[in-house]
Amino acid sequence: MKRLLITICARGGSKGIPNKNIKILEGKHLIAYTISHAYQIKKWFEEEYSMFVKIELSTDSQKIKQVAKEYGLTTNYLRPNYLANDTAGKLDAIKDVLSYSEIDKLPYDYILDLDVSAPMRTIQDLKNGFDLLNSNQVAENLFSVSNANKNPYFNMVEKNKDGFYSLSKKSGIVLSRQSAPSVFEMNASFYFYKRVFFQKEKLYLFTNSLIYKMEHESFDLDCNIDFDFLEFLILSKKLTFTI
Repeated sequence: MKRLLITICARGGSKGIPNKNIKILEGKHLIAYTISHAYQIKKWFEEEYSMFVKIELSTDSQKIKQVAKEYGLTTNYLRPNYLANDTAGKLDAIKDVLSYSEIDKLPYDYILDLDVSAPMRTIQDLKNGFDLLNSNQVAENLFSVSNANKNPYFNMVEKNKDGFYSLSKKSGIVLSRQSAPSVFEMNASFYFYKRVFFQKEKLYLFTNSLIYKMEHESFDLDCNIDFDFLEFLILSKKLTFTI
């Protein structure tokens, strides 16, 4: 039987939006949306693929653990402090909770990380994303993206060694955004990994990676205006889908 671990990473020290993971969004704590998605996709994997599926919360905050419990998700795991600061990488945090989940147990075949701060996903997105990764024997991971608002081949610049500025990426003469090579923006909503990805000593996301492009709105909540904008979209019924 194949095994899937669903991780929900939610540290307590958010700086851009204080207490972001448990901030109220349209009557519910933000983390509640991701917990709901986790249980919905868990049921699908169990029914469609006959998988064993476990959902695990990774947090350093007792308050977040308590809020998650209110929505049906309990855990005995507590993220260590060295993986809960501003400089800690998320991949290392996922690897740690994966190791915890595999102690004295069989290894997981797949890991799905659902980002609390990017809840604009559908269950169909998750289904399609997994099927895309699972159908590719070489790929080790897949992450969700959206069409980019800016293109480094056309209207993004960076500083050169001489102190002047030019396009970030060169690709001949590009006269319009439409003629520039296609680029995508990582929206942070979800990441699928095959277990082999975490067997490396040094983790690097872009290792035999695939993307899943969302055809609807999706963005990460980094600052208060992002949060306010998402709340506006929900309240005014401007979203083209239901979170």
